[in-house]
Amino acid sequence: MIRTCIALAALLAIGPLAASAADYPERPIKLVVPYAAGGSPDVLTRVMAEKMSDALGQKVVVDNRVGGGGMLAATSVAGDAPDGYTILLGASTHMVQKLLQPSLPFDPLKSFAPIGQVSTGPTVLVVDATSAYRTVADLVADAKKNPGKLNYGSGGIGSAAHLAGAAFTTVAGLDVVHVPYRGSVEIVPSILGGSTQYGFPIASTAIPLVSGGKVRALAVTSAARMPQLPGVPTLRESLGNNDDAVIDSWGGLWAPFGTPAPIVQKLFEATNKSLANPEVANTMEKVGAPVATSTSPAAFGKFMADEMAKLSRIVAASKISIQ
Repeated sequence: MIRTCIALAALLAIGPLAASAADYPERPIKLVVPYAAGGSPDVLTRVMAEKMSDALGQKVVVDNRVGGGGMLAATSVAGDAPDGYTILLGASTHMVQKLLQPSLPFDPLKSFAPIGQVSTGPTVLVVDATSAYRTVADLVADAKKNPGKLNYGSGGIGSAAHLAGAAFTTVAGLDVVHVPYRGSVEIVPSILGGSTQYGFPIASTAIPLVSGGKVRALAVTSAARMPQLPGVPTLRESLGNNDDAVIDSWGGLWAPFGTPAPIVQKLFEATNKSLANPEVANTMEKVGAPVATSTSPAAFGKFMADEMAKLSRIVAASKISIQ
């Protein structure tokens, strides 16, 4: 009798949840973007959201929630109801923030249910076009010959360029100086002006400068060579196929932890369907964030865990701190 009551109670609890998931979505979904309106992440998210709306049969509304370098948006969504009606454009930067500020009120791996990856954005190791460095090996050899004398610039502590530079330093075993600037736009001018010897601007910034002959590309930080720079090796292959040399800035969709799996699956399918649309893919390519999809929410979760572990190794090895 007791077992029967327990089973009945369980069914009664599951019933409304199953019905809710089956009917989802019944109203508009809010997609929180931790970036200002008009910027590249906002543009690509709005195009994607439009196609997700078509797939889900309900409007996906973009909500720009800027503040704290993305922390405000992440903290807010982490505390929202796990019902699938509020989701977040999460990013690799949220992981870096958590590593540098452990006291943050959210954890990318514990506070969210991963839905799926949407984009990736590698950086490019560049030097002045007139530099004597023609390969990664040339740069590594000179850095080891002159410890503490070579500088690389970034857009600030914890930025994509900083993490790429730190990964390079760690994997290659270099003693170089990191010069954090106030923004990534200062990386290439610092190289051309001689203040730094190399840097890792994002691909969308680097490729036109490489094509224009301003800088020379020695490597890309993506897992595979980029179609736009087919003759440029990956940093990974240049450093003995070490996976820690693969550094991409990526974006993906997260729901609050506890969101029912059937709802997460519906969001995943709508996300991938939207990313398969040529209009979405072309827009993302133009703004420097090529489409990158996951095979399942679980696969995205594993990817995130692997990324956190890798970034943790790099931050610890390089002693990166915001202090």
